[in-house]
Amino acid sequence: MKIHSNNMDPFTLDIVKDSLTAIGDEMFVALARTSMSPIIYEVLDYACGLSDAKGQLLTQGNGVTGFIGMLSYMVKETLDKFNKNGNLKPGDIIIINDPYGGGGSHLSDVGLLMPIFYEGELVAFSANKAHWTEVGGKDPGSWTTDSTEIFQEGLQFPSIKLFDEGNLNQALVDLIAANVRFPDLSLGDMWAQVASLRTGEKRFIELFDKYGKYTVLKAIDHLLEHGEQISRNQLTQLPKGTFEAVDYIDDDGLGNGPFKVQVKVTITDEEFICDFRGSHPQVLGPINCSYTALDSSVRTIFLAITNPSQNVNDGVFRPLKIIVDENSIFNAKRPAAVSTYWETMLYGSDLVWKAMAPVLPHRLTAGHLLSVCAVVLGGTHHDTNEPFILVEPSVGGWGAGQGKDGEAGQFCIGDGETYNVPVEVAETRYGVMVDEYSLRTDGAGAGEYRGGAGVIRTYRAMTDNQFVTATFGRHKYLPWGFNNGRDGSRNEFEIIKKNGEKDGPFGKYARYQLNKDDTVRLITATGGGYGDPVKRPTQKVSMDVKNGLITVEQAKNIYGVIIDPETFTVANITDDREKEISNEGR
Repeated sequence: MKIHSNNMDPFTLDIVKDSLTAIGDEMFVALARTSMSPIIYEVLDYACGLSDAKGQLLTQGNGVTGFIGMLSYMVKETLDKFNKNGNLKPGDIIIINDPYGGGGSHLSDVGLLMPIFYEGELVAFSANKAHWTEVGGKDPGSWTTDSTEIFQEGLQFPSIKLFDEGNLNQALVDLIAANVRFPDLSLGDMWAQVASLRTGEKRFIELFDKYGKYTVLKAIDHLLEHGEQISRNQLTQLPKGTFEAVDYIDDDGLGNGPFKVQVKVTITDEEFICDFRGSHPQVLGPINCSYTALDSSVRTIFLAITNPSQNVNDGVFRPLKIIVDENSIFNAKRPAAVSTYWETMLYGSDLVWKAMAPVLPHRLTAGHLLSVCAVVLGGTHHDTNEPFILVEPSVGGWGAGQGKDGEAGQFCIGDGETYNVPVEVAETRYGVMVDEYSLRTDGAGAGEYRGGAGVIRTYRAMTDNQFVTATFGRHKYLPWGFNNGRDGSRNEFEIIKKNGEKDGPFGKYARYQLNKDDTVRLITATGGGYGDPVKRPTQKVSMDVKNGLITVEQAKNIYGVIIDPETFTVANITDDREKEISNEGR
């Protein structure tokens, strides 16, 4: 039975609020279970959610953290384009991936959204955004490291109708099929997104039927106000003042660089202001990001600083303010290339992180691998003789923090709760073998608490004339340590030919040719350390050696601890460590 406005209470508001979150979660599961591409159903490179009729985000089910906030930009762009003239109708579904017009990331991340009507009134939107394996363009996989303008990177969908009042735009579907290299995958994922949208619409209307329009709309206001209240309460507990950080992006994939980027974070009781002015102008290569991508990146670290457990909605981010120059590397304009936008976008998070870590050591760790370390492998399958394409991110090391070592083998902040393509799936679906998947034990990121280890993943080509394109940022500028912790190590990859010849290491490379039994060795960064290494307890150093995370020589030279290589017990400490301990005791 409907609950009417005259008997509404706080408990009902909370139930409806939580129901909205549950709808986003159900949409998320529906998309994964019906998609065609491992990048979606294995890696979870997508997001789903609901917004209100104004485009304010209500809930978002995330695989990729970097999509936080992008759904609402998609909706607002669609409202600007269609709803001024009443051109949104029940049954419409809009497709959008234009990075500068609401899409926010790169062309491979295709957004679909659906207006939800109740009793003839537009009340909400269901929306999702997923990485398609292919959207055309000059390179298989559609992203590359050497594009110079957006037109090289694939099909652009500038907020157009895929469905018009429930009728499929078959001409558009035919156009997509004719312009992508793997139409079964791309169109299969498109239909999975449609299923997810319709799931959101169905559940949202059920909510209106059960509780009544007034109650649900009141609960939406309550949800947004509650999110804002939590963020503002957290702001009062943060240190006040202005905090700054500077860093450098390696290059743009075309040999230009490095590029200086910077932030000035100002915190008051009312606002959290991130000022990126003065960062480098947009560049020729494809590492540029749009304002939407920057906003999403900063939202991620804002959540980490304020309340990481908070459910995401636009109310949470009302105290957040972002300032950035036009036509900058953080706010690029058409027709700038953006296909590897994450190499810049994630510096938005990292700069704020770096500025705030020294004053929030209980919330923020040292620097991590930062880059998505993304890979495209393509060629002909050795069993089926069919073309294949593997697209995936890589895991690496996170930084240490106050009272904790860094996590090993985790995705970067922009990827969030995503996964590798499993070894078994990779070897079955693609023309490769996985020769190695191990922790990188380079001893970097030393500290009282040490940075988490990166990984090594090696793919062996099973046929001739394969190719690999990869972008491993933080190849020159390392994950930063703090409070006297050492910096981590760099991201890199190398090619090992069948005859043993090595080429590399590289940070970026487009379409490197691989022949049968050539391997590409992907090596990700170890995170930064926290605290002076000589303060690390000797027994922890001993266990690090025993576990293969550092060598006997590194234990001696970095931590000042002499380990018996046979028993892995502490044999002695060096004079330098003893001297440091004595100085500390004074």
